[in-house]
Amino acid sequence: MIYFNSDYLEGAHPRILARLAETNLIQTPGYGEDEYCERARGIIRELCEAPEADVHFLVGGTQVNATVLTAALRPYQGVVSADTGHIAVHETGAVEARGHKVLALSGHDGKIDAGQVSELCRLHHGDESHEHMVMPGALYLSSPTELGTLYSREELEAFRAVCDRWNLILYLDGARLGYGLASPQNTLDLPFLARVCDAFTIGGTKQGLLFGEALVVNSAALKRDFRYFIKQGGGMLAKGRLLGVQFEEMLKDGLYTQLSEHAIREALRLKDALAGLGVPFLVDSPTNQQFPILPDAVLNMLRKHYGYATIQRVDAGHVAVRFCTSWATVPAHVDGLIADLRQLLG
Repeated sequence: MIYFNSDYLEGAHPRILARLAETNLIQTPGYGEDEYCERARGIIRELCEAPEADVHFLVGGTQVNATVLTAALRPYQGVVSADTGHIAVHETGAVEARGHKVLALSGHDGKIDAGQVSELCRLHHGDESHEHMVMPGALYLSSPTELGTLYSREELEAFRAVCDRWNLILYLDGARLGYGLASPQNTLDLPFLARVCDAFTIGGTKQGLLFGEALVVNSAALKRDFRYFIKQGGGMLAKGRLLGVQFEEMLKDGLYTQLSEHAIREALRLKDALAGLGVPFLVDSPTNQQFPILPDAVLNMLRKHYGYATIQRVDAGHVAVRFCTSWATVPAHVDGLIADLRQLLG
């Protein structure tokens, strides 16, 4: 069985494992206060051109999202998100469990726009009973989105203006950020994100690390006592050096970018082949997640040899599914999938 279900199905890049083994018996302080974490922080600050940024390492995406939003929000505030956003759908109510409502807006291809956020805030603050309702206090975005789509520089700048107008924290979930940056349609870069976002993450779990997300914090308000929030939320890894070692190795010479580009090449190869066979897509994704709409009969045969994620039924005979490539996708596996799809759709 060959799995295209997601981009975290493999373990870690061999260089990561080798570096962990090399440093295994070296003693360091705990809780991320070691030399490896400090060097990794330095690399990230340099890449972001943000020498004053705080950089924290946490284990997983849900953990870091919940921690950031807990720190950002007052008890009576909620976070604005697309209705398909990870915090709204795939985190088992982690944000709500910490006392903050997710204020979901209807998205288009996984995205929302600045006008929607501004209108939500205007309606809230313009309501005479606004003190009886949850106040918008933060904006959650992800790029790529859950549907593989990207936000542009212009869109993020518009979000920044809205956040400044309504006093919202702007937080971008970058669990798949490397795949977004490697897309041919991308217009973002790390220095831009560091300038526009109050905080954002550089994902590692889905991009070649065993585990780990790097959080870049630029907001002075968020920086204050942030490690207390990490500890209280169970996110302060005692053997924090394991995160620093991985990020230092992945980021020091462009390996992160190379692996991201590999995933994009394989995904777009699959996309082009499917388009050539006349297959429609649920959404036009330029990243490593592809969402073809395939006949039930084809999927029934395909699932005997391939894993994929079912997204939604489109009509009585067709389902939209997700094929996801990763940093470790084997090109021959993509070749085989294309050949089998060609035969089944023939």
